[in-house]
Amino acid sequence: MTTTTPGHAANGQLIRRTALGRALAVLDAFGPQHRLLSLSEIARRADLTLPTTHRLVSELVAWGALERHRSGQYFLGLRLLELAALAPRGLQLREAAFPYLDDLHQATHANVHLGVRDGHEVVYVETMRSRVSAQISSRVGDRWPLHVSGTGLVLLAYADPAVQDEVLSAPLARYTPKTIVDPHELRRILADIRRTGVVIAHDQITMNAVAVAAPVRGPRNDVIAAISAVVATNETPLNRLAATLTDTAHAISHALGATVRHPREAQRAAAAAARQHSSPPVPLSAVA
Repeated sequence: MTTTTPGHAANGQLIRRTALGRALAVLDAFGPQHRLLSLSEIARRADLTLPTTHRLVSELVAWGALERHRSGQYFLGLRLLELAALAPRGLQLREAAFPYLDDLHQATHANVHLGVRDGHEVVYVETMRSRVSAQISSRVGDRWPLHVSGTGLVLLAYADPAVQDEVLSAPLARYTPKTIVDPHELRRILADIRRTGVVIAHDQITMNAVAVAAPVRGPRNDVIAAISAVVATNETPLNRLAATLTDTAHAISHALGATVRHPREAQRAAAAAARQHSSPPVPLSAVA
């Protein structure tokens, strides 16, 4: 995939950015690994001159989008959190899902995630870290490619076919020796997720960790988010965890106004139909 440096085209020619584009570049300089930045670091990461960066940062501080640390460095301000609260896929979704996620966290002691799709990535809008299960690093705002996480795989499975083609035709990053990067295998997994409504992903981002994920549906019954529980390998019966997770996903979907049947009801109907045709039962979709 061809990438461009901020402010530059792929051929190296300078692109003129608007004032808004420059201000957004300042905000985009921050990230999960860059939460506290000096003025010169912001200028470098935003590809702006130091005087321009100083002017924009001063305006953003005055508005509340940035705040200044006592060290002289800058971090994202609470005004952005206020705006984020208005996003239907952000804090509103978190508020509706939180009681159910908390129950899931208390019942399983797992690392719990609520994620939404943003382009070709999944973004965590809620995380609850475990003190006793798999030790993984996850924070609100973290991003992962769709093909490597449980929530991402679920969101990719229910994305438009055009999105699936874009993701699977691009280079696929590998995070562990077991990360699946074969597009044909991933398409099979996505089909399994759509059939079973759940995925069990082993060692895809972190070795010795298993993610179980399921879709969350909105008022129009479309998939708007996904939840996952991440545990250490061999820590808990995965079929039981998958059942608990799908119960939670269905409860959140119902709270959001979805009217679809519970996944296990659909699976029981499919199993009954399969028995009539002497077919084997449909298994959970697992990513080895």
